[in-house]
Amino acid sequence: MPSAAKSGTFKIGGEIAVSRLGFGAMRITGAGVWGPPQDKAEALRTLGALPELGVDFIDTADSYGPEVSENLIREALHPYKNLLIATKGGLMRPGPGNCVPNGDPKYLVTAAHKSRERLGVETIALWQLHRIDPKVPTGEQFAAVKSLLADGVIAHAGLSEVSVSEIEAARKVFPVATVQNKYNLVDRASEDVLDYCEKHGIGFIPWFPLAAGDLSAPGGALDKIAHAHKVSPGAVALAWLLKRSAVMLPIPGTSKQKHLEENVTAAEITLSDEEFKFLDGEGRHQNK
Repeated sequence: MPSAAKSGTFKIGGEIAVSRLGFGAMRITGAGVWGPPQDKAEALRTLGALPELGVDFIDTADSYGPEVSENLIREALHPYKNLLIATKGGLMRPGPGNCVPNGDPKYLVTAAHKSRERLGVETIALWQLHRIDPKVPTGEQFAAVKSLLADGVIAHAGLSEVSVSEIEAARKVFPVATVQNKYNLVDRASEDVLDYCEKHGIGFIPWFPLAAGDLSAPGGALDKIAHAHKVSPGAVALAWLLKRSAVMLPIPGTSKQKHLEENVTAAEITLSDEEFKFLDGEGRHQNK
């Protein structure tokens, strides 16, 4: 059985060590990230298999469902022995495939309290501001996060979809433990953010990590290397991310246990420097 423990470790906030290959719990909800999953029993089996596969870092959000993902995680895994459950707040989901930011400080504080109750914990180990709301002064949103830390509602705080300047502004108010931006083999728009996180020891959580465009098509760059390693193209894409940076914390998500096991094999793949550079170049070329 593959083990995410072979991906190495990273300490969230310099304190909580987790395996670098985590799990994103958005896909255990219904279509459009709305409502319950089509196969709840399979979703629960997938969650239940995480500890056996060495996955001890799970990322969710109150807007996944909404609330569905957090509730399923509690049902499958509570009490969380040797697991870090990270969640997010600041996005409201009024319907399938639709979400809007809400950075009202009172809303953010209430959202964190409700997530804590749903997850069944005294303190949320890592809570992330899902989006910075452009309609609310940034300083007010950051102050709300600081208050959650001060009150012990959350132990560590992170940001999502932010620029380097926004991270720097937040760090003047509270310690930023993680940053969650879209990043994958063919989407490097957050390269400067990743470099900044690496320099400052901030965990970088790439969402949509499996995207690879035509590289995973039959005969494509990923497909060729996957055949050589006898794994899936997705596992190679994850292995590339893990090799890219020591602060990288990929969180591939799925509602199927078999797919989960395929993803976890990424932790056991050792890409050569030549393979890494080849994929890097191919990914950059496709992004042009």
